[in-house]
Amino acid sequence: MNYKNIPAEKLLQIKTLGQLKAAGYEPQSVKQELRANLIKRLQNKEEVFPGIWGYEETVIPDMQRAILSMHHINLLGLRGQAKTRIARQMVDLLDEYIPVVKGSELNDDPLQPLSRYAKDMVHEHGDDTPIGWMHRSERYTEKLATPDVSVADLIGDADPIKAATMKLPYSDERVIHFGLIPRSHRGIFVINELPDLQARIQVSLFNILQEGDIQIRGFKVRMPLDIQFVFTANPEDYTNRGSIVTPLKDRIDSQIITHYPKDIETGKKITRQEAHIKEGQGQLVKTNDIIGDLIEQVAFEARESEYVDAKSGVSARLTISAYENLISAAERRALMNGEASTYIRVADFLNTIPAVTGKVELVYEGEQEGAGHVAQVLMGKAIRTQFLKYFPDPDKGKKSKQGSPYKSITEWFGDGNTVDILNDASEAEYKKALQSVPGLKAVVEKYQPDAKGDEKLFLMEFALHGLAEHSQLSKNRLSTGLQFKDLLSGMFSMPNFSDEDEDEDDKY
Repeated sequence: MNYKNIPAEKLLQIKTLGQLKAAGYEPQSVKQELRANLIKRLQNKEEVFPGIWGYEETVIPDMQRAILSMHHINLLGLRGQAKTRIARQMVDLLDEYIPVVKGSELNDDPLQPLSRYAKDMVHEHGDDTPIGWMHRSERYTEKLATPDVSVADLIGDADPIKAATMKLPYSDERVIHFGLIPRSHRGIFVINELPDLQARIQVSLFNILQEGDIQIRGFKVRMPLDIQFVFTANPEDYTNRGSIVTPLKDRIDSQIITHYPKDIETGKKITRQEAHIKEGQGQLVKTNDIIGDLIEQVAFEARESEYVDAKSGVSARLTISAYENLISAAERRALMNGEASTYIRVADFLNTIPAVTGKVELVYEGEQEGAGHVAQVLMGKAIRTQFLKYFPDPDKGKKSKQGSPYKSITEWFGDGNTVDILNDASEAEYKKALQSVPGLKAVVEKYQPDAKGDEKLFLMEFALHGLAEHSQLSKNRLSTGLQFKDLLSGMFSMPNFSDEDEDEDDKY
């Protein structure tokens, strides 16, 4: 039987080197292993990096080409672009189990022993050398680069305690305590945020990447390590903490540039996949596609905003956290009102500000405005953009011969009427407030005739927010929610904002 065709349960029954030889085992490098398994996946039309959305035509083909070329890889991109997830999924391209010399700390191949321990075991026991089996999940090592990482952490050092315990002189290589990289022999080793690694530590990787050997404290130890290296890094023009030294960059075979989702639908797939909706929330809170589009639009607006540092990027974690916060806002309202279920509201979307403020790096102008105000601006722009997908442009309506389709609504507010949409309003109070606006329901029925029940109410509220963002109405923030009123009266009323916003008008 071909060794490659032996099922895992039979492999695990092999206990000695002699049995392993009889099974037809032949050594192969980890890069050859990744390449062979990728070839099988591609030939069988199997998905290689499942759950990685938006990279189907860009990053994933680049990764496949790099693996087929047996390259060390650097994933270069802004935060929240799935760099680490891609690296972790490479484990699935490894064989399920590989044989190792039992008890060896460097995962030695029984037919190509590397460490002194493994060589002595094979020399002493021959075909009776005991064999262990290592699962692919144990062959992945990940290290976050921080300024305090030392050469000893990564490569190794002489261990005085080991020398004393084993009564060995310092000249004996057995006193070496191996670091993370040698212990990753025959596996995948990932260094996250490579530029954060001090330059002198990066230098220690030169020989490992090029010649595959290491030097420890002057020991003449040549260890041809077999490791697939994957690095992740932010673009160097953003990473003020450090950079990748040029000779190291030269030794990394493939540098693959990642990117953010290019459209709303891709962003929604990522958010829905990654958001942790708790047990019971899905039954309690009913949602729709519009609210998902609004959340994704915030990220798109932030990436183009003059207030946000483009070099820092806007992580996909913003939309994931915002979606979780959105569902929780609706859940809280339903629990407070004793309701068995509730439908999502635009007001819930506006209550996700805490999920946005910590996810954007502001430039000087943004710091002056304040994180909370910038979040409100981004959400307002998201509403403004998405509104035009469902309703006519209010600005164009003014110039048309038929007049504005929102005329009855704006005239009612012009007569001094106001509407309060409170965060914790019950379903009945929410419905009553929206239905009090003449013409609002008619607009929704005309332009979104398929909307029924709760969705119609949502669109009625959405229309009010959209008109406010298009300067047809004034929107004032209250301590418990929002108040809509005539634009002109809103300009002359005192704003109800916190101290940091007192110099702004109450429209955002």
